[in-house]
Amino acid sequence: MGRFAIVDEDRIRSGECTDVYFLRSEAVLSASGIHPEVTMECTASSIPGGFGILCGIEDVTSLLEGVPVDLDAMPEGSLFFPREPVLRIRGRYRDFARYETSILGFLCHASGIATATAGIKALAGEKSVFSFGSRRQHPAIAQMIERSAWIGGADGASNTCAPEGIPLAGTMPHAFVMCYPSPEEAFLAFDRFSPPDVPRIMLCDTYCDEKRESLSGARCGAAGVRLDTPRSRRGNMREILEEVRWELDAAGYRDVKIFLSGGVTIDDIARYRDIVDAFGVGGAIANAPVIDFALDIVEKEGQKYAKRGKRSGVKQVWESPGGQHTTLPAESAGPPGADPRIEPVIREGAVISRDTMDSARNRVLAKLPRISDYVLHRAEGMKHGN
Repeated sequence: MGRFAIVDEDRIRSGECTDVYFLRSEAVLSASGIHPEVTMECTASSIPGGFGILCGIEDVTSLLEGVPVDLDAMPEGSLFFPREPVLRIRGRYRDFARYETSILGFLCHASGIATATAGIKALAGEKSVFSFGSRRQHPAIAQMIERSAWIGGADGASNTCAPEGIPLAGTMPHAFVMCYPSPEEAFLAFDRFSPPDVPRIMLCDTYCDEKRESLSGARCGAAGVRLDTPRSRRGNMREILEEVRWELDAAGYRDVKIFLSGGVTIDDIARYRDIVDAFGVGGAIANAPVIDFALDIVEKEGQKYAKRGKRSGVKQVWESPGGQHTTLPAESAGPPGADPRIEPVIREGAVISRDTMDSARNRVLAKLPRISDYVLHRAEGMKHGN
């Protein structure tokens, strides 16, 4: 074991990071001379919000590159629904069996984060949403968290290990303010010594009333004030935000923005999006529920074949111009005007198609109005007990 409790890339790539039953099965199949050609499809039988955003395909591609298989998948950033195949692998079973654990891990975790972020961003609308939650997860996966959040629609991330191209957001912690004799001195120092391109967002709830510290921040050159501890305050957070906004406006600081962070949930986004200008979202993104994908055989030796509860045969998902999805046997023609969503990625171990992070993000951004409808519909259903 190394200095930290993490698994290195080489062990993942070699298939050593897997459930032991795959290795035991592989050994018995080999001793029996059993090595069938199979096609396996990845589906989620249920999704908490009713929809998912696919993420993690890039890692699956890197894992299977050079393995003698064919890989087809929806592009990253695709909107998908329960029981739709998002990925399929064709090859000799023993050649890729041990990779199932990592394949599902890549997809389940990243898709969960991207899905949660998309729902949050859809509700936030034009208000900025920043991923502030990598501290809620193991640092070894910070890059994956920020990448998935960016694909899901986040406007930036706080972690410095975010992939290149993702804007970094964040100015100061409470400890910074507490290092100075007063918040005012901390704000003035930050304004004086920070590079010009760093936004002057002052953290305004360290010692006293949010209104008082926000006014101090505004007088010290703040472009925005951040309230970071809404869960620890007695009283109504809505009233606190309204009071801060009122006093900033009354003092002539109408251009000073309000930034809310600290335990922000999707419900908070809905409650405060009319008065808050930007949100820093932590655990609701980084600790988002995983998408519970499964990988199952649907063909063996060219014949349709499936276990109980699964649909046999290779399938294609078609998307109509209006956004409706239809899943049909792969040999069937799609609905008029519909486009196939599952595309070739790897052929016999060679990568033939690779997407970019920003292309995946743009797919999500284009779907945000539709995602907003799903999120609001679900919220209404929960309100009425459905």
